Parts: sequence; structure tokens; C-alpha cells
Amino acid sequence: MSDSTTTEMQMPATAPVLPDAGGHFGSYGGMFVPETLMAALTELTEEYERAKVDPAFQLELEQLLHDYVGRPTPLYFAERWTEKLGGAKIFLKREDLLHTGAHKINNALGQILLAKRLGKKRIIAETGAGQHGVATATVAARFGMECVVYMGAVDMERQALNVTRMRLLGAEVRAVTAGQATLKEAVNEAMRDWVTNVRTTHYILGSALGSHPYPMMVRDFHRVIGIEARLQILEREERLPDLLVACVGGGSNSIGLFHPFLKDAGVRMIGVEAGGHGIRTGEHAARFQGGKLGVLQGTKTWLLADDDGQIQLTHSVSAGLDYAAVGPEHAYLKEQGRVEYTYATDDEALDGFQELSHVEGIIPALESSHALAEVKKQAPKMSKDDIIICNLSGRGDKDVEQAAKYIFGESGKKES
Repeated sequence: MSDSTTTEMQMPATAPVLPDAGGHFGSYGGMFVPETLMAALTELTEEYERAKVDPAFQLELEQLLHDYVGRPTPLYFAERWTEKLGGAKIFLKREDLLHTGAHKINNALGQILLAKRLGKKRIIAETGAGQHGVATATVAARFGMECVVYMGAVDMERQALNVTRMRLLGAEVRAVTAGQATLKEAVNEAMRDWVTNVRTTHYILGSALGSHPYPMMVRDFHRVIGIEARLQILEREERLPDLLVACVGGGSNSIGLFHPFLKDAGVRMIGVEAGGHGIRTGEHAARFQGGKLGVLQGTKTWLLADDDGQIQLTHSVSAGLDYAAVGPEHAYLKEQGRVEYTYATDDEALDGFQELSHVEGIIPALESSHALAEVKKQAPKMSKDDIIICNLSGRGDKDVEQAAKYIFGESGKKES
């Protein structure tokens, strides 16, 4: 490989310049919020645009990501799992090794630096699996800010460890009991809080969804995942991967991995949604499987709704994927045919959870396990010379107790 070719490949590909000034990814995205939030969102957008070109902001973020968070994360060759599946080489992007245990800290850190620039002293957030709540509580403690995290009562029960972690970090965790008492309701309550306290409060939204500028901003703070993975695989294999795989809830970890590769036509990408108990049952959170176009919590995108436009109930074994809408950039990439979207059921995700634990000694988050389930399907069909990069978006400490109930039964002994 020539030096000129190597240099060209090492430069992250330039993705389409999206969103537009109004926050649109094609026909998706936008700003669908109460009038009381428009000034705050405009202020946030303008400040973020200034921060993007401010060397001092970028240097502080880069230093904290390195010294406080632990970047760059390794790109790990899963040798035993590759041998077991008998196909493509499998590499895991180890976001699970970051401080707090998941990719969420990338975005939380970037946003709290923006809050500091804006002079906001109070932070609010929503959380499903608890990882974004923990990340937000962590950065709020680091910068000495008040922190309130909204979490569905159902999620608080199944993610009790993360609730304790948030409280230890000094955050107030407010239970949300309305509706299904999961992530959608937590977002609703956080937005109500923001409307009431908009002058003093910054809302650190946890995924690449919601009103502009959040889908763009969250994506940009997570692009470091794909930028690192690109450089690491070139150093290791001297070529780009054939396939990228990541789970998709709102879509932050996946867009972070995918975005720097979007212009590389030879790199296939698969986003994996939560199939729950199966698409036919209606008990799932796979928005691209029978969902429809609509507006939810600030953005126009694909979501699960009935014929009257009412948001449908969702289900996933993973609290972080249990959400009725998907980030608008994913809807655009689906429409363009650039990214494929599929789903994994609860059973398939739990199987991936167990297999990576047994074969590689790595306990993954249940969210990440959905991506692992797709790798299990894809790798054996590919050549031994092909390369897969799977984003291991988080570690499974938080899920061990819940997963054990499914795997071993209530008794804790493995069921036959």
C-alpha cells in the first residue's frame, strides 16, 4: 500500500453536511417543542456552533476524554469467538471500558462543558438503562452542578444498581410512574422540568433524538468512536472493515460508530433494534418493523404508533432500547439505503450476552448484546478474510441480576 493511499484512508471520511440549519435530515428531524423552549434551543445551537470552532473548548474536551474518561478505547480482536463462529474476523470497540461503563460519558461530558459556557448551574437528564443517568451524575459531580435525573419506575426496579450509583454521585433520582413508566415517560418529565426551569437549567439529553440541535450534537460528541475505530483497524489490518454492527435505541452509539464511515461505499452497516418478544406479538421496540412516520418529543422520525397516532407500548429486555422512536438521522439513513436495520429478540440478545461472557470473558450490556446477536448471524456467512467491527457500547454489570432471572430462573440455578 502506497504512502499516499494510506494517508488518504486514515483521514475520516467526510459525511453529508446534515442536518440543515433547521435541524432536518432530509424530511426528518426539526424542532417540535413548546414555544417556551425555542429560545433555549436557539441559544444552545448558537453556543454549540461557537464551541465547535473554539480550540480551547476542543482541547478541554479532548483532555478530559483522555485523562478522566479513558479514551481511546481499545479495538479488541475477539479471537476465540471468531474461531467459534468460523467466519469473519470479529473486532469489538470497547466502549464498555470507559469511566462509568458505557459510551454515554462522551456526550455527557461534551454537553456539561456547553452548560458551563452557557452559565447554567443545574443539570437534568432522562435515563432508561441508567447509564446515561450515571454519566450525567458523574460529570455534574465533576463540575459541581446540581443534578436531577428522571427515570421510569419500572426501569428503576430493573436497574437498581445504577440508581444507587447516581445517588452516590450526588444526583436526585426522580421516579416517573405515568404511562408505561419507562424511558418515554422519563423524557416527558425531563422536558416538563426544562420548560419550568429553562433559565437556570440545561437538559443533557442522552441520545441522538429529540429536537435540534440534540441529534446533531450528540452524534458529534460520539463520532470519536468511529474515528478511533477507523484509525485502529487501519493500523491493525491495513484496510477498512467490511461490516459495522451496533445496537439502536435512540441511536447514539451506532451513529457515533457509523458516521465517520458513511462515505466509504465498501463498508456495510447494520443497526440492530430491540425485537422484544417478537414483531408479531407487538411487544417490541423495533421502529423500522411496522412503525410509521410521526412526531415525538421534539422530532419527526419513525415511531411506533397506532392508527390514531397514539404511541404504542414497547418492550425490551434492555431498558436502554425500550423506546418508541428512533433518532431522525437513522430514519434518513434508512430511507437512503445507506444503513440496514434489523432486530434481535430478547432471547437472541440473552444468548449473545451469555456467549460473549463464556467465550471471551467479557460481560456485555444487554443493549450491546442485541448487536452481538446480529454478529452471530452475519459472521459465519462471511469469508475468513472479512472484518466485522461491533460496537460494545457498554458493560453488563447493571444487567447481571436481571439477566440471571431469565437465564437461571428465579432460583439462580440454570434451567434445563
